[in-house]
Amino acid sequence: MAYIKIIDESQAQGPLDRIYKASSARSGRIANILKVQSTNPAALQGCMNLYVASTVQDNERLSRAQREMLATVVSKANDCYY
Repeated sequence: MAYIKIIDESQAQGPLDRIYKASSARSGRIANILKVQSTNPAALQGCMNLYVASTVQDNERLSRAQREMLATVVSKANDCYY
């Protein structure tokens, strides 16, 4: 089994703490997919920016529900848990 070092919420400081808090405010928890990037908060922030821009922010063409459904279909097609 692979092992990936993570920084838990209780140990997060600075930018990582802010990212964790924002994520928790959005979804009520910190997903493991975020924790695996916790040792590089700058990269994690970039991923979060992309996620928010493509899925969460208002979009004139697709509703959030439609974007979430598309993300689900793509994840399923890619055999991805998330």
